[in-house]
Amino acid sequence: MRRYAGYLALTAVVVAAVLLLVRERSGDSGDRAVYLDASQPLERRLSDLMSRMTLADKIGQMTQAERKAVAADPGRVTEWRLGSVLSGGGSVPSPNTPQAWADLVNSLQRAALATPLRIPLIYGIDAVHGHGNAYGATVFPHNIGLGATGDPDLVRRVYRATGEEVRATGITWNFAPCVCVARDERWGRTYESFGEDPALVTRMATAVDGLHEAGVVATVKHFGGDGDTEYGTGDSGFAIDQGVTVTSRADLDRIDLAPYAAAISQHRVRSVMPSYSSLDWTEDGPGGAVKAHASQELITGRLKGELGFTGFVISDFEAIHQIPDPAGGEEPTPVQVRLGVNAGIDMFMEPATAPRFQAVLTEEVEAGRVSMDRIDDAVRRILRVKFETGLFENPFATAGEIGGDEHRALARTAVARSQVLLKNAGVLPLRPGDRFYVAGRNADDIGNQAGGWTIDWQGRSGDITPGTTILGGIRSVAPRVTFSPGASAPIPADAVGVVVVGETPYAEGYGDVGSPVCPWCPATQKEPKSLTLSAGDREVIDKVCAATSKCVVLLVSGRPQVITDQLPEIDALVASWLPGSEGAGVADVLFGREPFTGRLPLSWPVSVTQVPINVGDKTYKPLYPYGYGLQLPRAG
Repeated sequence: MRRYAGYLALTAVVVAAVLLLVRERSGDSGDRAVYLDASQPLERRLSDLMSRMTLADKIGQMTQAERKAVAADPGRVTEWRLGSVLSGGGSVPSPNTPQAWADLVNSLQRAALATPLRIPLIYGIDAVHGHGNAYGATVFPHNIGLGATGDPDLVRRVYRATGEEVRATGITWNFAPCVCVARDERWGRTYESFGEDPALVTRMATAVDGLHEAGVVATVKHFGGDGDTEYGTGDSGFAIDQGVTVTSRADLDRIDLAPYAAAISQHRVRSVMPSYSSLDWTEDGPGGAVKAHASQELITGRLKGELGFTGFVISDFEAIHQIPDPAGGEEPTPVQVRLGVNAGIDMFMEPATAPRFQAVLTEEVEAGRVSMDRIDDAVRRILRVKFETGLFENPFATAGEIGGDEHRALARTAVARSQVLLKNAGVLPLRPGDRFYVAGRNADDIGNQAGGWTIDWQGRSGDITPGTTILGGIRSVAPRVTFSPGASAPIPADAVGVVVVGETPYAEGYGDVGSPVCPWCPATQKEPKSLTLSAGDREVIDKVCAATSKCVVLLVSGRPQVITDQLPEIDALVASWLPGSEGAGVADVLFGREPFTGRLPLSWPVSVTQVPINVGDKTYKPLYPYGYGLQLPRAG
C-alpha cells in the first residue's frame, strides 16, 4: 500500500512538472505570460518570448514558405513552426476573391497558433502597383509612372490605397516599394523604379508611409545596387538582371543607397530585401564580385550598422541558392545557408525548400558555424515587427472591399498626372466633337497597359482584370470613334488619328533587352524585348499618321522607346508608361479635362547605342532630357 501511495505521489509530481512545462512553453501559466500581455512594454514582451523559445522555434521564425507548399496541408505550418508564408506572382487561391484570400490566411494562421508558443505568422505578397495578384483590385501606374508625377504625397496616397486593399485580403506585409535607381533602360525591372535620379527616388520613399498608414509592413528593395548592374553580367541566363554592380563604395552610397537611408531614417521602414545582384568594388581591384545576399559588409555593416536599420532583412525568392558553392549539392547547401545567415539575413524565402533550409541551419548552429547570438538577433528583429504590427492581439483577417470607386478615382488621377507630353504641334488638347480613328495593339488591352506583376508574375495580355482601357476612356468622351487595332479599317479623311502602341507585359529577367523570351508566356509576350517599337507598331504609326492631318501617338511601355526616326510624322507624342486599370486618366489629359504636368523620370535616348544614359553624365545629349515634359493647362 505504501509503495502504491508512493507511486501515486511520484506520478502526481511528474504530472505537475509536465503541466508546468507545458504552461511555461505555451504561456498558459497561472499568471498570464508577459509576451501575451499587450499592456507590457514591447521589449519586455520580446525578451519573455525569446526566453521560452527552442532552437526549432527560432529557426521556424526565420523561415518563409510559399502558399503552394502549405495551403493544401496547413499542418505543415505547425510542423515547421513557420514564421511566414508568401504568395509569389500569380500564386492565388481559388476563387480569387477577398474572402478566399482571407480564408487562406486564416487557415494558415490557425495552424501557426497551434504551435506550443502560439506565435502568429505574417503573410507577405508583392503588391507593387496595387494588389496586382487579386482579381478586381485597383491597378495603379507602375512606379516609373508615379515617378513622372513628381508628387510624393500622391505616391503616399497610392500606396496607402494599395495597403488598404492588401489588408482587405487578410495580408499584412508587402514586398514593396522598390526604391531601386534605374540606370540602364535595358533592365527589365526599370518600370519598378521611380526613376534614374536618386534624389527623385528618395522623395518617393513616402510610399513606405502610405503602407504603414494602412497597417501593412513595407519592404524596401532590392538592397543595394540592383538598378545599377552592368549589361552582360546578368545571372540565371539573363542579360542584366541579377548582374554585377561595378562601383566604388562612395558611388554606391551616393546613387544606390540614398533612398534606403531616407526610408530608414525618415520613414522607419521595418523590412528590407537584398538584391539578387552582386557588388564588385572598384577600389578593391577588378574581379571578386560578391552576391549581396552573402555580403556581411553590405547587410550587417552598411544596412544594420551605418544606416541603423532595426527591422528585419528578408531574402529574395530562393536568392541564397545563387550564392556560389564550389562543392555543390542539394540546395540550399550548408555554405549558402551559412553565408546568408552570417551576412545578416534574418528571414529566408524558401518557397519549396523550407524543411531543407531548417535542417541545414540547425546543423550549422549545432556545429558552431552559425552562432546563437546571430540566430537570436534575427529572431528578435522578426518578432519585434510582429509585436509592432499587432499580430499577437489580432492574428485573424476579415475580408473587405477591393477595387472600390474611391481607389479607382485616385488611380485615374495618378494616371493623368503621370502622362508626359513629349511633343505637341498644336494638336492637343483634342476636341470631343471631332471624329477619331484609334489604332494600335495597346489601345484596348487592360493587360498590356497594366504590365508585369498583374494577375501573373510576368503579367498577361488581354482582358485579365476589371478596368477601363485607353480606348474606353476615349469613347467615354468622344462619341465618334472608329477602332482598328492594326489600322486595317478605312481611315476617314477628317479623322484625328490616335495610335496606342508599345510593349507587352514582362517582369524581371525575361524583360531584359537581350534576355531569352519567357518560355511559358502567351505568344504576344514572347517577342524579343527591345528599346524600339515592333515592326507592327511602326507600321501602324506610319499608316495612320500618313492618312490623317493630326496624329497623336501614345507609348504604353515600362521604359523609353526609341522613336526618333518617326518623330517628323507624329504631331503629338505622349509617354503613357504603364497606367494600370484606369485608362480614362489618359483620356483626361488628351481632351484637356486635366492638365499635362508629368516630367520624364528617365532620360529619353536618341538611339539604342546611347544607352545607358543618365542625367549628370559627362556626355549628355538625349532626345529628351531627364525632367523634360511639356506643360499643357486644363482646357477652357
